[in-house]
Amino acid sequence: MDYGHPVKFGVFVTPAATRPEHSLALAELADELGFDLVGVQDHPYQSRFLDTWTLLTAMAMRTSRIQVFPDVANLPLRPPAILAKAAASLDLLSRGRVELGLGAGGSFDAIKAIGGPMRTRGESVEALEEAIQVIRLMWSGERGVRFEGKYYQLAGVHTGPAPAHPIGIWLGAYKPRMLSLVGRAADGWVPSLGYVQPADLLEGNRRIDEAAAAAGRDPRSIRRVLNAGADISSEQLTSLTVENGMDTFVIGGLEDPEALRWFASDIVPAVREAVARTR
Repeated sequence: MDYGHPVKFGVFVTPAATRPEHSLALAELADELGFDLVGVQDHPYQSRFLDTWTLLTAMAMRTSRIQVFPDVANLPLRPPAILAKAAASLDLLSRGRVELGLGAGGSFDAIKAIGGPMRTRGESVEALEEAIQVIRLMWSGERGVRFEGKYYQLAGVHTGPAPAHPIGIWLGAYKPRMLSLVGRAADGWVPSLGYVQPADLLEGNRRIDEAAAAAGRDPRSIRRVLNAGADISSEQLTSLTVENGMDTFVIGGLEDPEALRWFASDIVPAVREAVARTR
C-alpha cells in the first residue's frame, strides 16, 4: 500500500514549562535543517507543560518555512469556533504554515478537573464530528451562520477570518468509528507508533479508504501522518511508506540538537532515496 506522496518529516517537541527557550530553539533548528513540520502535544491539565497554542504561535514567529500543528488539539478543552479562529489567525500571521490536528479527548477525569466536560467515547466521537463542521463553517467567511448540534451551536455568527491556505484537519484516531470519520470528513490521519503496529496501519488505511470512497472522496487526498520515536530505522521508515501507506513522520525523542542534526543528515535522505528506488 503506497499512495505515492512525497515523504515528509517533522519533529515532536515536548512543551516543557521548565525550558521554554529550548523548545523554541529546537523549532528554529528544525526549520534550518529542512524539516517539514513541528508538532506539539496538547494536554492543558498537565502542570509541567506550556499551553500548546501559545507555544505554537511563538514557534511560528521564530521560524520562516516549517509548518506547525497541535499533535493533537484536545477538543473538549478547546471550543471549536474559537479553535478555528485561533488556527486561521496563526495561519495568516505565519503566511500559511498551520495545520490542525484534532483529538476527541482522553483522560476525562483530568479534563473534568480543569473544567472540561465528561464524555463517553461515543459522545466524544459525536462531538468531534460536529466540531469539524463548526470549524469549517468558521473558516468560510460567511455571515449569519447557524449550526444546531448536540454539543456545539452557532447562532448567527459572522465568521472569519479565512485562513491563508486550506488548513488540513488531521484526526488522531484508532477505533473503527473514528477511522471512518477520517475518511468521511477529515484531511489526515495521525496515529502514534506504539499504540498501533504496522498491521494496524494497513487496516486503518483500509477503513479510511472505504469511508472516503463511500463519501465520494479521493482516498489519496488524505494525509497519513505517523508519530514515531527517534529509535526508528531508515529501513523501517521506508517500509512504513511503501508497504503501510504512511507519508509523513513526526519524530519524538530528538530533544538534543545533535540528535536532530543527525536525523536530518543521515536518516531523512536515506529514506527518501530508498522510497524513490522502490517506487
